[in-house]
Amino acid sequence: MPLEKMSDQEILNLVNPMMDNLMEASTRVDHAAHVRDFTDRIKAIVTPEHLEAVCRNYQEEKGFFGAREPVAVLRRPGGVAVLWKQQFTKAAGDFVAEALVVEREGRLLIDHVMVW
Repeated sequence: MPLEKMSDQEILNLVNPMMDNLMEASTRVDHAAHVRDFTDRIKAIVTPEHLEAVCRNYQEEKGFFGAREPVAVLRRPGGVAVLWKQQFTKAAGDFVAEALVVEREGRLLIDHVMVW
C-alpha cells in the first residue's frame, strides 16, 4: 500500500522507530546510526562534522530530547510529513519535530528532518 494511503497509526508505527533511532543517535553523536534511514540527498548534507556541530549546539542550549507527542500526519503523493510536539530536558516550552518520509526502492527513508 502506498505510504500516503496508510492510516495515521500505520504511518506512526513505521516512522516513530526511525525518529527514535535518529534522536538517540543524535544524543550519542553517532553519525552512522543517525543517518541510517536517510536518503542519499540528506546524507550528503549531514556529514559527521555537520552532525557533531548541530548536536553540540542543541545539547548545550536545550539539553537532550525529552517526550515527543504526535500532532499531525500530512500526506502528499510520494511521501508523508509527520509532525510531533517535542520537549527538551533543559529548554522550556514546546518545540516542533518533523520528518518527511519517502519511499525509495521499496524502503521508507527520511528525506528531511528538523527540530525547531
